[in-house]
Amino acid sequence: MKAAVLESFGQPLNVKDVPAPVRGTGEVLVDVVAAPLLSYANEVFSGQRNYILPPPVIPGCGAIGRVREVGPDSARLKPGDWVFCDPTVRSRDNALSPEIVLQGWSARGEGGKKIQRYHLDGAFAEQIRIPTENAIPTGDIDPAEASKWCAIVTLLIAYGGLLAMELRAGETVLVSGATGNFGSSAVLVALAMGAKRVVAPGRNMRVLEDLNRRFGSRVVTLALTGDADRDTQAMRQAAGEPVDAVLDFLPPSAQASVARNAIMAVRPCGRVVLMGGVGMLGGEDLALPYPWIMRNLITLKGQWMYAPQAVHTLVGLIRAGLLDLDHYAVSEFPLAQINRAVDSAAQQSGPFNLTVIRP
Repeated sequence: MKAAVLESFGQPLNVKDVPAPVRGTGEVLVDVVAAPLLSYANEVFSGQRNYILPPPVIPGCGAIGRVREVGPDSARLKPGDWVFCDPTVRSRDNALSPEIVLQGWSARGEGGKKIQRYHLDGAFAEQIRIPTENAIPTGDIDPAEASKWCAIVTLLIAYGGLLAMELRAGETVLVSGATGNFGSSAVLVALAMGAKRVVAPGRNMRVLEDLNRRFGSRVVTLALTGDADRDTQAMRQAAGEPVDAVLDFLPPSAQASVARNAIMAVRPCGRVVLMGGVGMLGGEDLALPYPWIMRNLITLKGQWMYAPQAVHTLVGLIRAGLLDLDHYAVSEFPLAQINRAVDSAAQQSGPFNLTVIRP
């Protein structure tokens, strides 16, 4: 089969013939129809992000495809079924604290590295081998719309954070980093889940204006100034009522103080979920005040990716018409043009832009 291979960091991907994957027990083979190319893929492939992704490897984080072959433990899946290939692979031998690897993308810890040795290759290929539980049925999809369904990869991460904070219909949520890819998707998902109001602070006025245009009065945008006290107070005032929860999606390049200002806009007894990259490349610590957390009964939680059941309910939101994939502008590339696609994804890294490989 054809696949795009990362031979070494800092080198272009090499599209070549490689052996097709062989299915084992507890696994499914899927013909890849469309695979998303994340906007920061160039930073991963250059080595800038220091992701654990040992070359040579077929990268690619998630896909939409059709089942080619199922194993003996598959009760319902059958060849031809449309599925989302969930890249979040979890160890099966520790349900309490499972190790996690992002197939074709990254891993965490020694346990994750061990799993990654087997579940290494990702979706930038004509076929992919995944654990049976990672082949999530989507229902029938028009092949022409398969690329649009690749937005699930970004939406799921946002959805995972909102589920982790136990967002309830009618609540007010603040999305820190709302002008980025994941943050803007969080705005979309929060509205689909019934948020009364979403506060979206940021510094990119063009994106803030676009959020207002797309979502109307349920989204309140706010231009940040960089002044801590002023910004925190402005976020509280913009909400018009207490902020029930804060979801942080700021990137590694953001200053910790920006995240801290948004977090401290939450009401007493409020919830905060951290999913961004602040501090991953060094710099200032988040340094939240201990007395403020304790005396205000703040719930602070870190969340990486999402719970397994999130995929099923997110597909339900899409099928119910509550979450509209038409917000995403899709740019498609054949596998042979993978390096051109990597450049394009970086250049069109704004919210609701989606770059997709069609093997």
